[in-house]
Amino acid sequence: MALRLIEAVLPKQYEHKVQEILKDHKVLGIWQQGLSEEKVLVRVLLPTVETEAILDLLKKHYSHLDGFRVMLLSVEASLPRPDEPEKKTEKEKPKEKPTPQAKVNRKSRQEIYTDINQSSKLSTVYLVMVILSTIVAALGILLNNIFAIIGAMVIAPLLGPNVALSLATTLGDIDLAKRALKANLSGIFTALFISIIIGTIFTVSPDIHVLAFRTKTGLGDVVLALASGSAGALAFTTGISTALVGVMVAVALLPPLVTFGLLLGSGHFQMALGAMLLLLINLICINLAGVTTFLAQGIRPITWWEADRAKKATRDAIIIWGVLLLALIIVILLTQRG
Repeated sequence: MALRLIEAVLPKQYEHKVQEILKDHKVLGIWQQGLSEEKVLVRVLLPTVETEAILDLLKKHYSHLDGFRVMLLSVEASLPRPDEPEKKTEKEKPKEKPTPQAKVNRKSRQEIYTDINQSSKLSTVYLVMVILSTIVAALGILLNNIFAIIGAMVIAPLLGPNVALSLATTLGDIDLAKRALKANLSGIFTALFISIIIGTIFTVSPDIHVLAFRTKTGLGDVVLALASGSAGALAFTTGISTALVGVMVAVALLPPLVTFGLLLGSGHFQMALGAMLLLLINLICINLAGVTTFLAQGIRPITWWEADRAKKATRDAIIIWGVLLLALIIVILLTQRG
C-alpha cells in the first residue's frame, strides 16, 4: 500500500478539531506536536488514495488562518506495516456515492500538479537537452542508425510540456497552460531550427529508410500517439517512471519533427509535408489522450467556479483536438487512396 504523510502547521486551538473533520476518512494515524505557544504540528499518515480529499478538507477549513501551512511527504516504508484493506462483499459495501479519487489508485491532484509543473518549465537545461537530442536524432537518421535515434529519444525532454498542457486544460489553469505552451513551442521550434541547419549542411538522401518511413502516415500512427499521450498522463498520476514513458512520447514527436526539418533544409518539400502531417497528428493525439486520461481518473478543480471554467476549457479543447484529428485522418485516407 502506497503511503503519504501530511504535515500541517495550525494555531494551537485547532489541534483537536483535525481528528473531528477526518473521522470519516481512512487514516492510519494522527499525531500532534507543539511548536510554540501558538502553533502546533499535526501529522497524518494515510494511504495515497485518501490524500487528495484530506488536503482539500484542510485547505477548506484552515487556509484562511495566519501561519497555516501543509506539506506532503512520500513515505518509503512504515513499521508496523499497515494492513491491506479487506475486500467487502456486496452486502457489506456501503451505499454511499464513491468519490472521484476512489475510482483509481492515483496520487493526489496537488502532488500531480507539482510534479508536472516542475517538468514543464522552460529553462536553459531544457533547451540544451532539446538541442542535444535533436543533433543525435538527426545524425542517427542521416546515418540510418536506429540505435542513435533511440538514444536521442531517451534524452528528449518532450513529455513534461505536453502532459502539462493536458493537465492545464483539465483544470482550466491558464497560467500552467501558458507555461506549457511556451516550453512546448520553444522546444519544437528549437529542434526544427537545428534540423533545418543540419539539413542544409549535410546531404539528405530521400532513400534513407528511417527518414522515408517517417514521411508516410497511417492509422497505426494515430493509435501509437493516443497510447503515448495516455501513458504520459498515467506516468505522472500513478508514479510510473516518467523517464521510460518519456521515451514513448519522444518516439511520437522527435523523429518526425527532425525529419521535417532535415527535409526542409535539403529542399525536399514534398516529402517534408508527409513528415509534418505525422508530427501534427502525434501532437494532437498526445494532448487529446492526455486530457481524456486525466478526466477518466477523476482529476477536477476543488471549487465550483474553477470547475465551471475547467469544464468549458476541457469541452472546447476536446472538440478542437477531435475536429483537427478527424480532418487529418481524412487527409491520410485520401492520400492512401491517391
